[in-house]
Amino acid sequence: MKMLIRKLDSTAADFSVQLKHLLAYEEAQDDAIEATVAKILADVKQRGDAAVLEYTQRFDRSRATDMSALELSRAEMKAAFDSLPADQREALQAAAQRVRSYHEKQRAETWTYTEADGTVLGQKITPLDRVGIYVPGGKAAYPSSVLMNAMPAKVAGVGEIIMVVPTPDGVKNAMVLAAAHIAGVDRVFTIGGAQAVAALAYGTATIPAVDKIVGPGNAYVAAAKRRVFGIVGIDMIAGPSEILILCDGKTDPDWIAMDLFSQAEHDELAQAILLTPDAAFINAVEASIASQLPTMPRANVIRVSLANRGALIKVRDMEEACSIANDIAAEHLEISAENPQQYADQIRHAGALFLGPHSSESLGDYCAGPNHVLPTMRTARFSSPLGVYDFQKRSSIIQVSQAGAQTLGKIASTLAHGEGLQAHAQSAEYRLKK
Repeated sequence: MKMLIRKLDSTAADFSVQLKHLLAYEEAQDDAIEATVAKILADVKQRGDAAVLEYTQRFDRSRATDMSALELSRAEMKAAFDSLPADQREALQAAAQRVRSYHEKQRAETWTYTEADGTVLGQKITPLDRVGIYVPGGKAAYPSSVLMNAMPAKVAGVGEIIMVVPTPDGVKNAMVLAAAHIAGVDRVFTIGGAQAVAALAYGTATIPAVDKIVGPGNAYVAAAKRRVFGIVGIDMIAGPSEILILCDGKTDPDWIAMDLFSQAEHDELAQAILLTPDAAFINAVEASIASQLPTMPRANVIRVSLANRGALIKVRDMEEACSIANDIAAEHLEISAENPQQYADQIRHAGALFLGPHSSESLGDYCAGPNHVLPTMRTARFSSPLGVYDFQKRSSIIQVSQAGAQTLGKIASTLAHGEGLQAHAQSAEYRLKK
C-alpha cells in the first residue's frame, strides 16, 4: 500500500536534511508561459481594447464583439445578489461585516509633531486612487477572495476599485458578483488572464490604468503580475497554500486530520504538516487520515498533496515545535493546545496564527475577519497579510521654521560639502542668517 503521508522524527540524525527536502519548492519558470505572457502584455500595451477583446474571444470563448459587452453594470451585480438564496446572502453579508470591522482597525491617519523651534515633521497618509482586483473564474469561483481584496481597499478609502474576472463561455458566478456588490466594487470587467493584468497595468480606452493589482490567479496571471511590477504595485506572487499545525496531542485527531485536508485539497502542491511531541497522537492522526480520506470529494488531490509534501513530525516538545515553526514560516499556523498563547509568544514568523483547538484555518479563509491573502513560501519572514496598509501610501511632511533652518542648515552644509555636492550645501546656507 502506498504511503499516505510521511512520518519524521526531529531526533533523527538527518532530520534537518529531511525537513529541508520536504520544504523545498522551486517555482519553475516555464519558458513557454513567460514568452506567451510577454507577447500578450506587449500586444495589449500597443493595441489596447482590440487586443483584450481578441484574447478574451480566444481564451474564454467570448462572443462579445465590443468592450462594452465585457463590462457588468452595478445593476447586474445587485441582481446577482438578489438572486441568491437567503442563507448565502446572509453569509456573505456577515463575512463582509466581519472583514470590514477587522480592517478598520488597521487604518492609519496622518500625523505630525512640532519641535521646540517650530519645525513641523510628520507623515501624510493617502489612499491609492485606483486599484485592480483579479478574481479567478472558470472551474472555481471565490467570492471570499472578492471580499478579502476589496474590503481593505474600501476601508483605506481607495477612490475606485476595478474588478476583473474571467467568465469562460459566458458563465458568470452569482456569488462572486454578489460579493462585488456587497464590497462596493465600482466596475467589473469579464476578462481574465495576462490580458486582464495588462489592461489594468497599462490602461486601454475602456479600462482605466490602476495603481496596484491584487488577487490570485493562474501561472499566466502570476507571470504577468511579476512583469508589470514597477509600472504598478502588486500584492505578492503567491505560492501553493500551506498549513502547519502545532498540537500538544489533546485535540480530537479527526479535527487535525481534516485541518490538514483543508489545505491539501487546494492543489497537489499544497503543503500540510503536523508537529507534535506525542507519538501516539501521530498514529491516531494517521489512522484518521486513512479513514476520512475516501469520503472527501477531492480525495485524489489530497492524496497527492499529502504523499508528496505532507508530514507528521514527532518533536521533542512544544518548544522545539515553535523553533521549527519559525524556520518554516508557514502561511497558516494552527497552535492546537490547551494554553496556545504561551507558544504563540515564541512564534516570530507566520502569515496567520490560529490559536486553540476551535480556531480552524477554514474560519480564517471565510469569515473570522483577518485577511486570507497571506505570504507563502517562507516570505512570512519579511512580509505580511494583505491589509489596509497595502492600499495607503505615505508622504513625508517637512516644514522647517526660520529658527530650525539655522540649526539644520549648518548640519546639511557640512554633510553636503563632505559629499562634494556644493549646490546642496549652498541651498542650505542661503537660509542661514548672515
